[in-house]
Amino acid sequence: MENKLVVSNKFKMLTYVLIGIGVLSFILGFIFDAKRTWANYLLNNYYFLMLAIGAAFFGAIQYIANAGWSAAFKRIPEAMVAYIPFAGVFFLIMFFGMHSIFEWTHDEVVQHDHLLQHKSPYLNIPFFFARVVVFFGAWTLLSKYLRKISLKEDEVGGMEYFHKSEFYSKVFIFVIAFSFSIFAVDMLMSLEPHWFSTLFAGKSFIAAFLHGSSVITLIIIILARTGHFDLLNRSHLHDFTRYIFMTSIIWGYFNFAEFMLIWYGNIPEETSWFVHRWDGAYKVLFFANILINWFIPFIVLMPRKTSRSKLIITPVIILLMIGQYTELYYIIWPATVHEAKFGLLEIGTFIGYLGLFAWVVSTWLAKANLVPKNHPYMEESVYHHF
Repeated sequence: MENKLVVSNKFKMLTYVLIGIGVLSFILGFIFDAKRTWANYLLNNYYFLMLAIGAAFFGAIQYIANAGWSAAFKRIPEAMVAYIPFAGVFFLIMFFGMHSIFEWTHDEVVQHDHLLQHKSPYLNIPFFFARVVVFFGAWTLLSKYLRKISLKEDEVGGMEYFHKSEFYSKVFIFVIAFSFSIFAVDMLMSLEPHWFSTLFAGKSFIAAFLHGSSVITLIIIILARTGHFDLLNRSHLHDFTRYIFMTSIIWGYFNFAEFMLIWYGNIPEETSWFVHRWDGAYKVLFFANILINWFIPFIVLMPRKTSRSKLIITPVIILLMIGQYTELYYIIWPATVHEAKFGLLEIGTFIGYLGLFAWVVSTWLAKANLVPKNHPYMEESVYHHF
């Protein structure tokens, strides 16, 4: 059984080229359209952090549920979670672009707005970045400790480190659920501080779990096709797609519940958010989000046969990655750029972040055994069939 990933120089060079394209796109963006560039910065920062947070949640659930089927693949979410410190640095750099993104950072606006004055004890730049530091500090420390325990389990074996992983996964899952929900409100809902939704935080968290689980599955399929994970079988694929299928339904429910309740209540403070997005390209994105993030995975992955086919699963996941981008674009652009613009700047910045994310994940995968050695449920994972 192949147990070590060797990252080729060609792949490393590809990631460097992609990162270079992203850097160049940002430089040109700041020269020609700084406001739009900062919007791209926020979108891509949040996009790839969502994948890491979703992977962290996925990995923690496997330990808490004592899931044996996924034991052989736990290195994938561990490697994706390694991106969190990088995202933390990027979000701190966002300090220099706060005035281009967030309305509530302008003192002259707050002085003439009673609601923003009321929210100012929470929505102010020092406290905003204090929360960023605390959240990323907690995510980084817990994820690094879980990784350390996981590697120690490889060396020693037995149940001691498994039980430690199980316990700290319970701590981590609570920290993630609570802090990332607040983080979503800070980074996305506060873009339009007069609007509020009690379901927004939950919807954002489910979106992270949905897309994080999807990318975990995609990476495993890619590695299997390149000669790794010979143990991967149709039963494993079925279980991975159940996560995608299940979370797409929950995502759809949260989106429907949010829209339906706001539409039915017909309160101006709530409906304004959708009114601003019910025109032109944004209206198209509203329906595209539902189609891509819920309808397609729900219909396509429901049958047992399709949920076990790499040829079917792969394009669905790629569509979900596009759907994650369109959802964030739908949230961020009307609040910041206002006009629906999409061009080389958006493509270049996304490519740059994709290159960095691929470099981080591949580098961390190469640092340890790709398939764990001494996980107590390893045999169950290898011979998983139903």
